[in-house]
Amino acid sequence: MGRSQIRGLGTIWHKRGFFGTLKAMEVHFTPEQQAQLAQIATKAGMLPERLVTNVVARYLDEEAHFLAAVEKGIAAAECGEFIEEEEMDARLEAMFKA
Repeated sequence: MGRSQIRGLGTIWHKRGFFGTLKAMEVHFTPEQQAQLAQIATKAGMLPERLVTNVVARYLDEEAHFLAAVEKGIAAAECGEFIEEEEMDARLEAMFKA
């Protein structure tokens, strides 16, 4: 697989868009990761496979939100809608103090 392709849950994405569909995916974990997955899954009362599915689903949702926010920020900056560094520093400082 070339650097410009990413295999995902059921889909192969090319850097320019949809490329194809996968029927299955195999993921390799270290023994330590497998043990950690098993331990967390047991505590949660589920199978490790289900835990991995849930974790990946949450990650993909968070990643989609993050990428949408980045795109929104880039579009705003391209339209000249941005704040100066000092204003951003003040906002971050206020956010961390709260």
